[in-house]
Amino acid sequence: MVKLKVNRLIISALKMSNSSHQHSHDHATDQHDHKHNHDHSHIPNNKKILTISFILITIFMVAEFVGGYMTNSLALISDAGHMLSDSVALGIALFAVFLGEKASNARKSFGYQRFEILAAAINGITLVAISIYIFVEAILRLQTPEDIHVQGMLIIATLGLLINIIVAWMMFRGSDTEHDLNMRGAFLHVLSDLLGSVGAIIAALCIYFFAWQWADTVASVLVALLVLRSGWSVVKQSTHVLMQGTPERFNVAEIQAQIMANDRILDVHDLHIWSLSSKRYILSCHIVVDDQMTMQNVQSLLHEVEQSLQAIGIEHVTIQTETRNHQHAELDF
Repeated sequence: MVKLKVNRLIISALKMSNSSHQHSHDHATDQHDHKHNHDHSHIPNNKKILTISFILITIFMVAEFVGGYMTNSLALISDAGHMLSDSVALGIALFAVFLGEKASNARKSFGYQRFEILAAAINGITLVAISIYIFVEAILRLQTPEDIHVQGMLIIATLGLLINIIVAWMMFRGSDTEHDLNMRGAFLHVLSDLLGSVGAIIAALCIYFFAWQWADTVASVLVALLVLRSGWSVVKQSTHVLMQGTPERFNVAEIQAQIMANDRILDVHDLHIWSLSSKRYILSCHIVVDDQMTMQNVQSLLHEVEQSLQAIGIEHVTIQTETRNHQHAELDF
């Protein structure tokens, strides 16, 4: 069949031209030699920042929980619980960075980088769980108000704020919180905890100056709302990636039009774009070419299409060639 012949010719040509072309479609042999120009410049910083942040947050989490218990402050206890989730989140994120650096193998042909998305999903779910816990505790506290040792609450909340500011600043300046979903999830944990400390401070001041005991509970609820919003955002984004949804930065119709702009391509179908991790994108599609195209022309066309797609950030491209008369034809062996 024409389709089978075209594909065999393409494979043969690519094998013969492997020594003269820097990049070929034989991804199994050369994909990991040049890494498709992956940007790993942030990985060492991510690892260092996550390690320091994990240590600082874990140490202060214990101190804040003890302080919240001693001062009887729900705001501090809930913030300590949130810092516990921060500590777990940072630990998971750190593990994801280490695991993501492992080389691919026969059973994990794309490596372990997708664990970054799993880590982000876990972090998002813990944020949602913590916010629900705070809501429940706030309702119980409103029903049975308790005395609060405001001075101790204020001191501990202030220290917590300083720790979170330091960690958030390090993560924002020294790691990739914009494009790396794993780092963004960890960063949102720290930011929401920072807001928790701010809420605890405001509540402590309200209790100290105006004797508003309910301020502690109200501050907890407001922080819980912010935590819920952040957590849901991370869960939604990570789920989209795990479901192999089209990345937000790409428009399928526009990419299809870009491919069709080549006058040697008659049609494009079965076009799929998905994410392997936060910054690695994959595309597969079928293109229809004229039955009379030579082997050299098909090879040249594939290189052109692949390079144009890599130029917009899609590093791994798989293209199936077909002819007009043999689209989706089944191959008999």
